Amino acid sequence: MSAHPHQVSGSLTDDELRTLDAHWRAANYLSVGQIYLMSNPLLTEPLRPEHVKPRLLGHWGTSPGLNLVYTHLNRLIRSRGLEALCIWGPGHGGPAVVANSWLEGSYTEIYPDVTRDAAGMARLFRQFSFPGGVPSHVAPETPGSLHEGGELGYSLSHAYGAAFDNPDLLVTCVIGDGEAETGPLAASWHSNKFLDPVHDGAVLPILHLNGYKIANPTVLSRLPEAELDDLLRGYGHEPIHVTGDEPAAVHRAMARAMDAAADRIAGIQRAARQDGATERPRWPMIVLRTPKGWTGPAEVDGLPVEGTWRAHQVPLSAVRDNPDHLRQLEEWLLSYRPQELFDEHGAPRPDVLTCVPDGARRLGSTPHANGGLLARELPLPPLERYAVQVDKPGATLHEPTRVLGNLLEDVMRATADRRDFRLVGPDETASNRLQAVYAASGKAWQAGTLEVDEHLDRHGRVMEILSEHTCQGWLEGYLLTGRHGLFSCYEAFVHIVDSMVNQHIKWLRVTRRLPWRAPIASLNYLLTSHVWRQDHNGFSHQDPGFVDHILNKSPEAVRVYLPPDANALLSVADHALRSKDYVNVIVAGKQPCFDWLTMDQAKAHCARGAGIWEWAGTETGDREPDVVLACAGDVPTLEVLAAAQLLRNHLPELAVRVVNVVDIARLLPSEEHPHGMTDFEYNGLFTPDKPVVFAYHGYPWLIHRLAYRRTGHQHLHVRGYKEMGTTTTPFDMVVRNDLDRYRLVMDVIDRVPGLAVRAAAVRQEMEDARLRHQAYIREHGVDLPEVADWTWEG
Repeated sequence: MSAHPHQVSGSLTDDELRTLDAHWRAANYLSVGQIYLMSNPLLTEPLRPEHVKPRLLGHWGTSPGLNLVYTHLNRLIRSRGLEALCIWGPGHGGPAVVANSWLEGSYTEIYPDVTRDAAGMARLFRQFSFPGGVPSHVAPETPGSLHEGGELGYSLSHAYGAAFDNPDLLVTCVIGDGEAETGPLAASWHSNKFLDPVHDGAVLPILHLNGYKIANPTVLSRLPEAELDDLLRGYGHEPIHVTGDEPAAVHRAMARAMDAAADRIAGIQRAARQDGATERPRWPMIVLRTPKGWTGPAEVDGLPVEGTWRAHQVPLSAVRDNPDHLRQLEEWLLSYRPQELFDEHGAPRPDVLTCVPDGARRLGSTPHANGGLLARELPLPPLERYAVQVDKPGATLHEPTRVLGNLLEDVMRATADRRDFRLVGPDETASNRLQAVYAASGKAWQAGTLEVDEHLDRHGRVMEILSEHTCQGWLEGYLLTGRHGLFSCYEAFVHIVDSMVNQHIKWLRVTRRLPWRAPIASLNYLLTSHVWRQDHNGFSHQDPGFVDHILNKSPEAVRVYLPPDANALLSVADHALRSKDYVNVIVAGKQPCFDWLTMDQAKAHCARGAGIWEWAGTETGDREPDVVLACAGDVPTLEVLAAAQLLRNHLPELAVRVVNVVDIARLLPSEEHPHGMTDFEYNGLFTPDKPVVFAYHGYPWLIHRLAYRRTGHQHLHVRGYKEMGTTTTPFDMVVRNDLDRYRLVMDVIDRVPGLAVRAAAVRQEMEDARLRHQAYIREHGVDLPEVADWTWEG
């Protein structure tokens, strides 16, 4: 990112100032036009009420500041030959970013009917926040975007995710001062402690302080400048201030600031890459103070607007009904002197486009904002290399996530040169038994180190920070720019990113309907340290509800897997890491777990998503089962198999079918989810009229919700987690939630016709075992030997 040899940093000629201002005014004009106009785009006739949209939607307040950044970023890219991407954080900056992409031609290349002339401008204006048109945010439909501007807080972590392993990329990130008040944004300032100046690109934050949110002042804008600088320097940045409301002066100051920041970034990278500097740098950032609603109406109906919270949305709200508002809107639009900006056909004049870069250098055309264009297939090794040997079911135990860690180590090693795979997580990689990856890559770290530290690496690709928000934002930015990754997290605490994954799923759903958006690698979650083995940490660490949250979302974009053992986890992980445009949630244990399936069996079972484990049941010949024992999840699978064994021993004449479900969406009807079963398939697996006792990893109500339309739903009885959590023994967790083997046997006896009387003694024995368990753990602090030492006898 060295300066262009003919570029004189920090100065603008009068001609440069004139053309930059023309571009900025044109973008402002187009932004106002999108909010207000549905015809007469160039004001070739006096403005009339019918030229104005009946519903005025959109946000003006942030737009002039974003237009200023876009204009000056164009200049920087063009003058220095930079490869750049911009993340637009302010929530409703859609008019500005759409306006600029139309000016540079990117918009028309993607949407040919929105031509760069008067007719195209009319379409551009009419479609904005209009039925059948485009959203008011910087949405997936917007060229050059990879960040939905609706929900605030994620821009800076997305920017760093985009910069990781992109050494030639400058990622500018505009942070609104409202967004700067959110927790996720506050944590993401620390991302610079993980940015490697050698292998990563640079992030240039631009904190846009226009003073107000929807109806209140913003915290950072009211801090004294010295206090704000102390805060930003404490985050590891060197702030460069640009302040003002006189356009020419602001243009000159902004050009100086952008050049100074680019020079500083180039110096940091040169020192690290050529001179071997290892000291953590203080990266530059820009603090931009311009009025909210700058260049808009100063006063409306006797109240101040420009520079106040009243400029946030639509400053003139009654244009169709109030002649004074109509007059003010016309004066406002004409103040940009559109006849100087657009020719008689409505095309931008050459002066307006002087600063615009060429081709893929344009912000709206950069492939980094359409990362699927850059993505390569992940080099995944054969699963047989990592498979555990299974001579017979239940004879050996392995820690599933530790087995997966060996696979991830080799993926990390295979991508060492291409650097397009990262593992993220909140300080839990080793806790989740994935520490094998450290043999291939250490943990990214640019801050100070001590002798006691382990696996810290300035060039590492394992990312650990105790902020789930930041982990999520990093990985989203990384994936959206064409790379691959996995997010490992304790199951209970992944809820922290519930809202973030909502937005990513919505993004994926929209992009699937945009043919110009190339598919990206899936967002993969590995949830472990799960509810049933958080007995030592207790109630606060016990919550399996993320699966419920995910399955509420767009069926085309979400997948949930509960592999029952190590080989099944390998199969599911391989599938997820190969997939595109999904959010995959994998729930798997890290504690020793019985090995049930060979690698070939695991592949076949996971491909089916649900299936009968014939070796575990007692149905024979043509006889239908008397009862179905179903399970989903590693601990429920163990309890179902233990229950099946008890039934085999105590009620050998009972025909028991065991069904294991890996892909939870299989329970949905086929018309509701691509992985769903037809009624014919479902009835064949679970029977239409026999009792089904289903042991489920999470909240039992989810299974009922998924299967409520099935013929045999009235025969379905689900056991799962019902908020009976505490600090106790592992088996006591399942007992407290009525998911244990003894309770499952009792459920079978209660629900199979004729067993209530015939098997009363067996039921009583099961109840006694539960009571014996309660007494034993209170005396010894560990589970019953018959539970702790249980093995499969089949």
